[in-house]
Amino acid sequence: MGLAFGAHCDDFHIATRLFLKLDLGLQRETVLHFFDSVKREFPQMRKLRRREDGSLLLEEDGADDSPKRWLRLGDATIRFGVHNPDPPDLASTLGEIVLKMAPFHLTLGELDYDHLEVVYEFDLDYRGNHDQLVADTLLAESPLAGLMNHGGVQHVIDSQPFLGLAVSEACDTQVYIEIKSRTSTYEIRTQQFEPQPLSAILTVRRYWGFAQSESLVDAHADLTRRANEWAMDRFVPMVVNPLAQAIASRS
Repeated sequence: MGLAFGAHCDDFHIATRLFLKLDLGLQRETVLHFFDSVKREFPQMRKLRRREDGSLLLEEDGADDSPKRWLRLGDATIRFGVHNPDPPDLASTLGEIVLKMAPFHLTLGELDYDHLEVVYEFDLDYRGNHDQLVADTLLAESPLAGLMNHGGVQHVIDSQPFLGLAVSEACDTQVYIEIKSRTSTYEIRTQQFEPQPLSAILTVRRYWGFAQSESLVDAHADLTRRANEWAMDRFVPMVVNPLAQAIASRS
Protein backbone atom coordinates (compact mmCIF):
# COMPACT_ATOMS: atom_id res chain seq x y z
CA MET A 1 0.00 0.00 0.00
CA GLY A 2 1.00 3.59 -0.52
CA LEU A 3 2.45 6.14 1.84
CA ALA A 4 2.42 5.34 5.56
CA PHE A 5 -1.37 5.48 5.40
CA GLY A 6 -1.83 1.97 4.04
CA ALA A 7 -0.74 0.51 7.38
CA HIS A 8 -3.81 2.03 9.04
CA CYS A 9 -6.47 0.37 6.87
CA ASP A 10 -7.29 -2.60 4.64
CA ASP A 11 -7.34 -0.59 1.40
CA PHE A 12 -6.14 2.91 0.63
CA HIS A 13 -7.07 4.97 -2.43
CA ILE A 14 -6.00 8.35 -3.72
CA ALA A 15 -8.16 10.05 -6.37
CA THR A 16 -8.23 13.44 -8.08
CA ARG A 17 -11.37 14.95 -9.60
CA LEU A 18 -11.51 17.99 -11.88
CA PHE A 19 -15.05 19.34 -12.38
CA LEU A 20 -15.69 21.51 -15.42
CA LYS A 21 -18.39 24.08 -16.17
CA LEU A 22 -18.96 22.86 -19.73
CA ASP A 23 -19.25 19.36 -21.13
CA LEU A 24 -16.11 17.99 -22.71
CA GLY A 25 -17.94 17.05 -25.92
CA LEU A 26 -15.51 14.20 -26.49
CA GLN A 27 -14.78 12.94 -29.95
CA ARG A 28 -13.34 9.51 -30.72
CA GLU A 29 -10.02 10.88 -32.04
CA THR A 30 -9.63 13.27 -29.11
CA VAL A 31 -10.13 10.56 -26.51
CA LEU A 32 -7.84 8.04 -28.19
CA HIS A 33 -5.08 10.60 -28.70
CA PHE A 34 -5.25 11.69 -25.05
CA PHE A 35 -5.35 8.13 -23.72
CA ASP A 36 -2.50 7.07 -26.03
CA SER A 37 -0.37 9.95 -24.72
CA VAL A 38 -1.02 8.88 -21.12
CA LYS A 39 -0.34 5.25 -22.01
CA ARG A 40 3.08 6.19 -23.40
CA GLU A 41 3.98 7.51 -19.94
CA PHE A 42 2.39 4.54 -18.13
CA PRO A 43 2.53 1.50 -20.47
CA GLN A 44 0.57 -0.71 -18.06
CA MET A 45 -2.49 1.50 -18.51
CA ARG A 46 -3.78 -0.41 -21.51
CA LYS A 47 -7.28 -1.52 -20.53
CA LEU A 48 -9.97 0.74 -22.03
CA ARG A 49 -13.69 0.31 -21.40
CA ARG A 50 -16.94 2.25 -21.35
CA ARG A 51 -18.80 2.31 -18.05
CA GLU A 52 -22.57 2.06 -17.65
CA ASP A 53 -22.82 5.81 -17.07
CA GLY A 54 -21.17 6.44 -20.46
CA SER A 55 -17.81 7.56 -19.08
CA LEU A 56 -14.60 6.17 -20.55
CA LEU A 57 -12.09 4.42 -18.30
CA LEU A 58 -8.41 3.70 -18.97
CA GLU A 59 -6.81 1.55 -16.28
CA GLU A 60 -4.00 -0.79 -15.41
CA ASP A 61 -4.48 -4.52 -15.35
CA GLY A 62 -3.04 -6.52 -12.48
CA ALA A 63 -3.58 -8.39 -9.24
CA ASP A 64 -6.26 -7.07 -6.90
CA ASP A 65 -3.76 -6.11 -4.20
CA SER A 66 -1.25 -4.45 -6.54
CA PRO A 67 -1.18 -0.68 -7.18
CA LYS A 68 -3.54 0.27 -10.01
CA ARG A 69 -3.64 3.56 -11.88
CA TRP A 70 -6.86 4.65 -13.59
CA LEU A 71 -8.15 7.61 -15.59
CA ARG A 72 -11.81 8.33 -16.34
CA LEU A 73 -13.42 10.92 -18.62
CA GLY A 74 -17.05 11.88 -18.06
CA ASP A 75 -19.32 14.53 -19.57
CA ALA A 76 -17.84 17.36 -17.49
CA THR A 77 -15.28 15.64 -15.27
CA ILE A 78 -11.78 14.24 -15.41
CA ARG A 79 -11.03 11.72 -12.67
CA PHE A 80 -7.92 9.70 -11.99
CA GLY A 81 -6.18 7.95 -9.16
CA VAL A 82 -4.33 4.97 -7.78
CA HIS A 83 -5.62 2.06 -5.72
CA ASN A 84 -3.15 1.11 -2.97
CA PRO A 85 -0.36 3.38 -4.29
CA ASP A 86 3.14 2.06 -3.67
CA PRO A 87 5.70 3.69 -3.92
CA PRO A 88 4.32 6.86 -2.36
CA ASP A 89 4.73 9.15 -5.37
CA LEU A 90 2.63 7.08 -7.81
CA ALA A 91 -0.45 9.26 -7.38
CA SER A 92 1.48 12.54 -7.56
CA THR A 93 3.32 11.47 -10.71
CA LEU A 94 0.08 10.42 -12.41
CA GLY A 95 -1.51 13.72 -11.47
CA GLU A 96 1.36 15.78 -12.85
CA ILE A 97 1.26 13.96 -16.20
CA VAL A 98 -2.53 13.94 -16.63
CA LEU A 99 -3.05 17.57 -15.61
CA LYS A 100 -0.19 18.75 -17.80
CA MET A 101 -1.59 16.94 -20.86
CA ALA A 102 -5.33 17.48 -20.34
CA PRO A 103 -5.58 21.22 -21.20
CA PHE A 104 -3.77 20.65 -24.51
CA HIS A 105 -5.52 17.44 -25.59
CA LEU A 106 -9.02 18.32 -24.34
CA THR A 107 -8.93 22.09 -25.03
CA LEU A 108 -9.37 23.22 -21.45
CA GLY A 109 -8.86 26.68 -19.96
CA GLU A 110 -9.26 28.50 -16.66
CA LEU A 111 -12.75 29.76 -17.50
CA ASP A 112 -13.89 26.15 -17.72
CA TYR A 113 -12.48 24.97 -14.38
CA ASP A 114 -15.02 24.78 -11.57
CA HIS A 115 -13.10 22.96 -8.86
CA LEU A 116 -10.32 20.45 -8.31
CA GLU A 117 -10.18 18.02 -5.42
CA VAL A 118 -7.82 15.41 -4.02
CA VAL A 119 -9.44 12.53 -2.15
CA TYR A 120 -7.87 10.10 0.32
CA GLU A 121 -10.07 7.10 1.09
CA PHE A 122 -9.31 4.67 3.91
CA ASP A 123 -11.32 1.43 3.77
CA LEU A 124 -11.70 -0.63 6.95
CA ASP A 125 -13.24 -4.10 6.58
CA TYR A 126 -15.88 -4.78 9.21
CA ARG A 127 -18.53 -7.48 9.47
CA GLY A 128 -21.08 -5.82 11.71
CA ASN A 129 -23.22 -2.71 12.08
CA HIS A 130 -21.09 0.08 10.62
CA ASP A 131 -23.44 2.77 11.89
CA GLN A 132 -23.37 1.52 15.48
CA LEU A 133 -19.58 1.29 15.34
CA VAL A 134 -19.25 4.88 14.09
CA ALA A 135 -21.73 6.19 16.66
CA ASP A 136 -20.01 4.39 19.54
CA THR A 137 -16.52 5.43 18.43
CA LEU A 138 -16.91 9.02 17.25
CA LEU A 139 -20.10 10.30 18.86
CA ALA A 140 -20.27 8.57 22.26
CA GLU A 141 -18.78 11.57 24.09
CA SER A 142 -20.92 14.14 22.26
CA PRO A 143 -24.34 15.56 23.24
CA LEU A 144 -25.84 13.30 20.55
CA ALA A 145 -25.08 10.29 22.75
CA GLY A 146 -28.13 11.17 24.83
CA LEU A 147 -30.33 10.66 21.77
CA MET A 148 -28.73 7.36 20.81
CA ASN A 149 -29.00 6.03 24.37
CA HIS A 150 -32.66 6.90 24.74
CA GLY A 151 -34.66 3.99 26.14
CA GLY A 152 -36.78 3.60 23.02
CA VAL A 153 -33.84 3.27 20.62
CA GLN A 154 -33.22 -0.29 19.43
CA HIS A 155 -30.49 0.21 16.80
CA VAL A 156 -28.42 2.93 15.19
CA ILE A 157 -29.29 2.59 11.50
CA ASP A 158 -27.60 5.66 9.96
CA SER A 159 -24.52 7.32 11.39
CA GLN A 160 -22.40 8.87 8.63
CA PRO A 161 -20.80 12.09 9.91
CA PHE A 162 -20.01 14.70 7.26
CA LEU A 163 -18.06 17.86 8.03
CA GLY A 164 -17.00 20.69 5.72
CA LEU A 165 -14.34 23.23 6.68
CA ALA A 166 -13.03 26.33 4.89
CA VAL A 167 -9.25 26.67 5.21
CA SER A 168 -8.92 29.99 3.35
CA GLU A 169 -10.43 33.40 4.07
CA ALA A 170 -12.29 33.43 0.75
CA CYS A 171 -13.64 29.89 1.39
CA ASP A 172 -12.24 28.75 -1.98
CA THR A 173 -10.08 26.06 -0.37
CA GLN A 174 -12.03 23.53 1.64
CA VAL A 175 -11.59 20.29 3.58
CA TYR A 176 -14.34 17.68 3.84
CA ILE A 177 -14.44 14.74 6.23
CA GLU A 178 -16.92 11.93 5.56
CA ILE A 179 -17.63 8.51 7.03
CA LYS A 180 -19.48 6.16 4.70
CA SER A 181 -21.35 3.17 6.12
CA ARG A 182 -22.51 0.23 3.99
CA THR A 183 -24.78 -1.57 6.47
CA SER A 184 -28.42 -2.11 5.46
CA THR A 185 -31.42 -2.23 7.79
CA TYR A 186 -32.03 -5.78 6.54
CA GLU A 187 -28.64 -6.82 7.92
CA ILE A 188 -29.38 -5.14 11.24
CA ARG A 189 -32.81 -6.73 11.46
CA THR A 190 -31.55 -10.25 10.71
CA GLN A 191 -28.11 -9.82 12.35
CA GLN A 192 -26.64 -11.43 9.21
CA PHE A 193 -23.85 -9.05 8.23
CA GLU A 194 -21.79 -9.14 5.06
CA PRO A 195 -18.07 -8.25 5.29
CA GLN A 196 -17.95 -4.79 3.75
CA PRO A 197 -15.61 -1.80 3.93
CA LEU A 198 -16.38 1.13 6.19
CA SER A 199 -14.88 4.16 4.43
CA ALA A 200 -13.28 7.21 6.03
CA ILE A 201 -12.84 9.85 3.33
CA LEU A 202 -10.75 13.03 3.39
CA THR A 203 -11.29 15.51 0.53
CA VAL A 204 -9.36 18.74 -0.07
CA ARG A 205 -10.98 21.02 -2.67
CA ARG A 206 -10.04 24.22 -4.51
CA TYR A 207 -12.50 26.43 -6.43
CA TRP A 208 -11.34 28.55 -9.35
CA GLY A 209 -11.89 32.28 -9.89
CA PHE A 210 -11.24 33.54 -6.35
CA ALA A 211 -7.49 34.10 -6.39
CA GLN A 212 -4.59 34.66 -8.76
CA SER A 213 -4.35 32.33 -11.75
CA GLU A 214 -2.80 28.96 -10.96
CA SER A 215 -1.98 26.01 -13.19
CA LEU A 216 -3.72 22.70 -12.66
CA VAL A 217 -0.38 21.06 -11.88
CA ASP A 218 0.50 23.63 -9.20
CA ALA A 219 -2.98 23.50 -7.67
CA HIS A 220 -2.85 19.72 -7.56
CA ALA A 221 0.55 19.77 -5.85
CA ASP A 222 -0.76 22.19 -3.21
CA LEU A 223 -3.92 20.15 -2.57
CA THR A 224 -1.86 16.96 -2.28
CA ARG A 225 0.43 18.63 0.25
CA ARG A 226 -2.57 19.80 2.26
CA ALA A 227 -4.20 16.35 2.10
CA ASN A 228 -1.00 14.75 3.38
CA GLU A 229 -0.78 17.20 6.27
CA TRP A 230 -4.43 16.77 7.25
CA ALA A 231 -4.19 12.98 7.00
CA MET A 232 -1.04 12.72 9.10
CA ASP A 233 -1.82 15.35 11.73
CA ARG A 234 -5.57 15.00 12.16
CA PHE A 235 -7.57 12.55 10.07
CA VAL A 236 -5.63 9.34 10.72
CA PRO A 237 -5.09 9.85 14.48
CA MET A 238 -8.54 11.33 15.17
CA VAL A 239 -10.77 9.31 12.81
CA VAL A 240 -9.12 6.36 11.08
CA ASN A 241 -7.15 4.91 13.99
CA PRO A 242 -10.03 5.06 16.51
CA LEU A 243 -12.29 3.26 14.02
CA ALA A 244 -9.60 0.64 13.29
CA GLN A 245 -9.06 0.06 17.01
CA ALA A 246 -12.80 -0.28 17.61
CA ILE A 247 -13.04 -2.88 14.83
CA ALA A 248 -10.08 -4.81 16.27
CA SER A 249 -11.67 -4.84 19.72
CA ARG A 250 -14.89 -6.34 18.31
CA SER A 251 -13.23 -9.02 16.18
